[in-house]
Amino acid sequence: MTLPVVAVVGPTGSGKSELGLALARRLDGEVINADALQFYRGMDIGTAKLGPAERQGIEHHLLDVLDVTQEASVAAYQEDARRIVGDVRARGRVPILVGGSGLYIRAALDRLEFPPTDSGVRARLEAELAATGSAAFRQRLRAVDPASAERIDDDRRLVRAVEVHEISGRPFSAFMPRREYHQPAVQIGLGVDRDALRERLAGRVHAMVRRGLADEVERLAADGLRDGRTASRALGYGQFLRVLDGSLTEQDAIEETIAATRRFARRQLTWFRGDPRVAWTDWQAPGLVDRALAIVRQHGDIS
Repeated sequence: MTLPVVAVVGPTGSGKSELGLALARRLDGEVINADALQFYRGMDIGTAKLGPAERQGIEHHLLDVLDVTQEASVAAYQEDARRIVGDVRARGRVPILVGGSGLYIRAALDRLEFPPTDSGVRARLEAELAATGSAAFRQRLRAVDPASAERIDDDRRLVRAVEVHEISGRPFSAFMPRREYHQPAVQIGLGVDRDALRERLAGRVHAMVRRGLADEVERLAADGLRDGRTASRALGYGQFLRVLDGSLTEQDAIEETIAATRRFARRQLTWFRGDPRVAWTDWQAPGLVDRALAIVRQHGDIS
């Protein structure tokens, strides 16, 4: 029997965690986190991370694996997620990816190869670009990778493309992702009513503040949150760091967080709507779990 990877995707606040948990119970599955901010220890309230009791005994992977000073890496996530998927499948259970970080979902599911990097090569190429100018450097790239030379419009990516070719001998364009699963998978998207989601997100931010988001940010600031390139820019955390610094009032931080969260949800919807493989179902439909199970059974060999 083929055990596909099940991915529950959609915008923030749409109920992905709850559906993933329900599917894990019904399918004898284990949950693999695909929310880049839930990797961080201590970032609980502002990321709506399910606590240990809320996980209801379902095994959850890749939660609380980074300190706030560390930078999340898609390439590292791909390696970790695929290893865990293999372990879950080897136990005869169903791996269930849950999250709204689109690139991380693709890294886990798709034939996506990350180009190599070398800081020494990059530094040398940056110096060469500064000496010769963008036009000459673009011509150099055109000789080995005309597709990238035509598409790239900034110096940083010009250097990156030449770096990749120099290290690997392959054009940067050869590493472009394809919408092709590297193993059997099904993606379930939670389709939302946008006006209802807007209201839910506002209520969610207010609830996070009542639960102690400001105190959580203060604790994490003592652990180096400001030094974390990824964590410090997280929704709510960046705003409440400014409250701590005295440059923003709490009310303004709340309003900014609500606005930023709504923009983020729109970007997530655009990302996932752009993938024709996602099977959508209404987030508030009666019998949502049964509908999601029907999608899984339609796309994968699960009895």
